[in-house]
Amino acid sequence: DAQVAQGFELWQPQDPVTVAVGETLTLTCTVFGDGPAGPVKWLKGRDSGDETIYDQTNPFPRVTRAVNGSNTDFTIHIRDVVPEDAGTYYCVKFHRVLRGDMEFRRGKGTEVFVHETALIPGMVAAVVVLSLLLLLGLLVALYMYRRKRKGQNQAPSFSPLPLRCCAGTPSTSRSVPTTSSSLHPLCAPLQQSSKEDNEIHYADLQPLPPAPRHSRSPGAATAEYASIKVAAK
Repeated sequence: DAQVAQGFELWQPQDPVTVAVGETLTLTCTVFGDGPAGPVKWLKGRDSGDETIYDQTNPFPRVTRAVNGSNTDFTIHIRDVVPEDAGTYYCVKFHRVLRGDMEFRRGKGTEVFVHETALIPGMVAAVVVLSLLLLLGLLVALYMYRRKRKGQNQAPSFSPLPLRCCAGTPSTSRSVPTTSSSLHPLCAPLQQSSKEDNEIHYADLQPLPPAPRHSRSPGAATAEYASIKVAAK
């Protein structure tokens, strides 16, 4: 991890780094000892593909030094990472000569991988809990729906029963036809009521007690009344 030459060391210790889009990438570089005059730069790529990411003279909008003004710590931060930031980064010490800056020492390189999204443990837990709650809600809704359907299938159904009118004397009863020609006088109101209200299921005609013999004239008919029982749904 360290290169030593003439008392100068450059240390770039990081293993491959994984970072998500939008996060901040930190690249570590430290130099020790006396080296030749010249800047320390960060390059991306190698050889003819090198791209300057940071140097000590030109500002870069997304790149900042971790320790400003340090002559030994050249760690940098790259904020708002984008997919194009993926690659291999090198910390390089240059030697200033008449023809310009010449590379003097290069770090081992740090490979950077960029992911589109990153799920932190808290987000993963939240997603799992939300999924379980949605599944539980679905199961409860399905159970209630099936229970409701089962209750509807088992509910008793009431169908209107034909209305029968019975009339007779206190000791006997007889069925009275419901035809218009032979309908008993007491059945007429019941027949009309059955048409208006389907809630009526049956009706019983009960005879009145016989009137005292001394108050009834010969040939008088026995008085009768009707009681109606309604079964509510």
